[in-house]
Amino acid sequence: MPRAIWTGSISFGLLNVPVRLYSAVSSRSIRFRELREKDGSRVRHKRVAEEDGEEVAYDEIVKGYEIAPDQYVVMTRDELEALDPKRSKTIEIEDFVDLDQIDPIYFNQPYYIGPAQGAERAYALLAQAMAEQRKVAIARFVMRNKESLAAIRTSADGEVLTLATMRFADEVVPTSDLEDVLGESEDVEPRKREIEMAKALIDSLATDFDPSSYRDEYREELMSLIERKAEGKSIVSADSEAPKPTKAPDLMAALEESLAAIKGEELSGGAKKPSSTAKRKPSPSRSSDSKSSTAKAKSKSKAKAAK
Repeated sequence: MPRAIWTGSISFGLLNVPVRLYSAVSSRSIRFRELREKDGSRVRHKRVAEEDGEEVAYDEIVKGYEIAPDQYVVMTRDELEALDPKRSKTIEIEDFVDLDQIDPIYFNQPYYIGPAQGAERAYALLAQAMAEQRKVAIARFVMRNKESLAAIRTSADGEVLTLATMRFADEVVPTSDLEDVLGESEDVEPRKREIEMAKALIDSLATDFDPSSYRDEYREELMSLIERKAEGKSIVSADSEAPKPTKAPDLMAALEESLAAIKGEELSGGAKKPSSTAKRKPSPSRSSDSKSSTAKAKSKSKAKAAK
C-alpha cells in the first residue's frame, strides 16, 4: 500500500474534502556511489561547521537566510511551522480553467490525491464533477514549508484526482530573453511551401499517444554496460558524432525525402507508424528487436535530414 506524503483537505467553496497525497512517479534513475579510486573505499559526506571543522548533528542545525555576506536571519523549526498553520493543511481551490490554457512549462511534480477515511463520497463527487466539466482546478497549498501553486484534474479514467505542482510566473524565464539567439525574423521566416511540407511530414507520423511504447533506452544501455563490467567482460568504447543541423538551403530537400520515404513504405505494404523503440540500435546484451520497414525508412530520412 502506498504511503501518504501529505495529509490535509481540499477546500472547494463550502465543501471540505479530507485527502491524502501520494507520489505519482517512481524514479528509475541509475544512481552511483562515490568511491575512492585507488581502493574503492566509500566516500561519505558529512555536515561540518566552517568555524572549527567539527561535524554537526542534524538536531543542532537551524536554517538561516543570508541578508549580507556572512550575515544571516536565523529561523527555528517552530517559527517556520507557526506560519499560517491552517494553510499548511489545506489545498485551497481558487479557479477552474481549461487545460489547454496552461503552458506545460509551468508543470512541475505530479502526485495522486486519494480520499481520507470517511471522505470517499465527497471525493468521488468532486472527481466526477471535474471530469464531466473537463476543467482543471488551480489551487495553493503548503508542503515542506514551501507554498506551491497546483493544478488538480482527474486521471484519464475520470476516477482519480491528480495534482501537479506548478511554477509561479516569476519562476519561468520569459521567451523574450531568447530573442538574441533566435535570429532576425527575416532570416528565419520559413517559406509557405516548407511549412506545408513540414505539416505533411507531421501528419504522416501522427498517432495516438501510448506511454508504454517509449522506453528509457539510455538507462537500459547503461545497465547493460554495468552488467557486462560486473561479469568481467571487456568494454570497447565507440566514437559518437553529434548530428549536424540541416542547413537552410537543404530544408526543402530533406522534407521531401523524409516524406517520400515514409509514403514509399506505406505503398509497399509497410506499417504506417514506425515503432518508437526502433529509433536506436539495441544494446549488445539485448536480443535485437525486429524492426518494421517503416522504422527503417524513418531512420534513413532522419539521417538525410541531418546532413
